[in-house]
Amino acid sequence: MSRIVYVNGAFVAEKDAQVSIFDRGYLFADGVYEVVPVCAGRLIDEAPFIARLDRSLRELEIAWPCSPEDYVAFHNELIRRNDLTEGMVYSQVTRGVADRDFAFPKGIKPAVIAFTQRKAIIANPLAETGVRVVTVEDIRWQRRDIKSIALLGQVLSKQQAADEGAFEGWMVEDGMVTEGTSSTAYIVKDGVIITRPLSRAILPGIRRRVLLELGPRHGIPIDERPFTVAEALAADEAMLTSASNFVLPVIAIDGKPIGTGTPGPVARRLREIYIAAALAEAGVT
Repeated sequence: MSRIVYVNGAFVAEKDAQVSIFDRGYLFADGVYEVVPVCAGRLIDEAPFIARLDRSLRELEIAWPCSPEDYVAFHNELIRRNDLTEGMVYSQVTRGVADRDFAFPKGIKPAVIAFTQRKAIIANPLAETGVRVVTVEDIRWQRRDIKSIALLGQVLSKQQAADEGAFEGWMVEDGMVTEGTSSTAYIVKDGVIITRPLSRAILPGIRRRVLLELGPRHGIPIDERPFTVAEALAADEAMLTSASNFVLPVIAIDGKPIGTGTPGPVARRLREIYIAAALAEAGVT
């Protein structure tokens, strides 16, 4: 059965989905996006995803294409129509369609598309083996706090990591780790999780937000501060979080093992805590 996608208010077969060549997302990367995990057929972290999308739209002065309630509703309808049990829903809002001109055009309506992707997030074998990352230069623009569809810097860095046989690239600026190409970066030292504080230098990750709330509740302290590559290499553990992976242990950076070179206890515990919270939100007991 063909996947059903959402395009500007209509649910259509993916083979029939079309957008204008004058869409400013296509011409200028003038838009934002979100990825929301799905477990047991339910959206996870729904409220923070809507809050982050609202912030990104406001930062770029793009209007909502519909009400936040209707935005969630078409996500749920996509899940239903595609019989999605576990995976993600990707959505993208652009400024809209207009003849090519750099300045914001007046009187146009924002455009929106969305689609589902199937993935085993909970029973992910990488959670048992851990993943390897390599450091890459952070070559992105200065407003990384906006979840912009302008992702060429991340694409190039992700490809560099793949070429080096790594799962992810950790981007480095002025000797400090900013974040992964599509994830948030963490290290653990003496039982304390260390992750960079929010600023324009990093995306406000939703898994980051949730885990920073859940960790202390379960006796896991967190220190929000920048950390160097040298600190990461000397850490007891390292990990990453993202919508499509939840929490994954990092077992090596630039070919050097972290800690024992195996998934550590804090990363494992955080993954358990997050999955339990996600399943509870999905109504699974």
